[in-house]
Amino acid sequence: MMIFFLIKKKKLVVSVDTYVEKKHFFNFKNPALVIKKIIRSSISDLICKSVTPKYYFISASGDKKTFSKSNLKKISKSLNEEQKKFKIFLSGGDTVFSNKLSFTIVSIGFADKIIYRNKAKLNDDIYVTGNLGDSYIGLLSLKSKIKLNLVLKKYFINHYFKPNIQYKLTKNLIKFANTSIDISDGLLSDLEKMLNKQKYAYRVELKKIPISNNLNKILKKKKLSKINFISKGDDYQVLFTSSKSKRGIIQNFAKKFGCKITKIGVIQKKSQKSSIIDHNNKEISLKSKGYFHNF
Repeated sequence: MMIFFLIKKKKLVVSVDTYVEKKHFFNFKNPALVIKKIIRSSISDLICKSVTPKYYFISASGDKKTFSKSNLKKISKSLNEEQKKFKIFLSGGDTVFSNKLSFTIVSIGFADKIIYRNKAKLNDDIYVTGNLGDSYIGLLSLKSKIKLNLVLKKYFINHYFKPNIQYKLTKNLIKFANTSIDISDGLLSDLEKMLNKQKYAYRVELKKIPISNNLNKILKKKKLSKINFISKGDDYQVLFTSSKSKRGIIQNFAKKFGCKITKIGVIQKKSQKSSIIDHNNKEISLKSKGYFHNF
């Protein structure tokens, strides 16, 4: 569970998140990629609040196999690569012996203001960045639950371990978003968390939810339903709402910075009930809205 707060007088923003093997990542056979995944998912907590990540701390629990010289070398290399890519600095950490492998990341940034959850307004447009579903296909491939050719397998697994987080949104999202969250547990699950106790509902159109050309090819070839792949979590895209008056600003930003932003729905009165609508304008019934942390 992510913990997030702002110290206004110091303009300090802190995010804390813990990742446990077999719950938040499949296994540790490729430590270099697992580290990239947890670093990106952690700083996405700040990015979705329009905060630029600056520093981070990392703590880990594991056994001698986890912290072998070979693995430590791979972990160090990945950390250096992520630091250069996202201009963040390692400020400290800790390790402890345990039979259970886990990592805790503390990410720190600075901002005068942030975008909170639960600040949506009636008739707000609902937007999402990037594409959804690629990470889930990558996870299915790692679990050998879907057969893909080598090129597609590499593509989807790459998206599972290295989500394309929207760094360009830092310092800009606050110009047009009323409320926001990053998609970690699934589109619909996180949409409900973003609204939380607000007396609103959402209406999302399935056909507008963005997916990659590669995922679209897989769905058509294997005759799979899109609805089963767009809310499974680990996308780390930004989900936000914005007033209709900001549509032009959003379009101009997306074009200028080459950032894919798609309007997928609208915030409506709670009495209208939350729904996801198919291509025939009919409500879709879902068995699962995303990933939930079970203890």
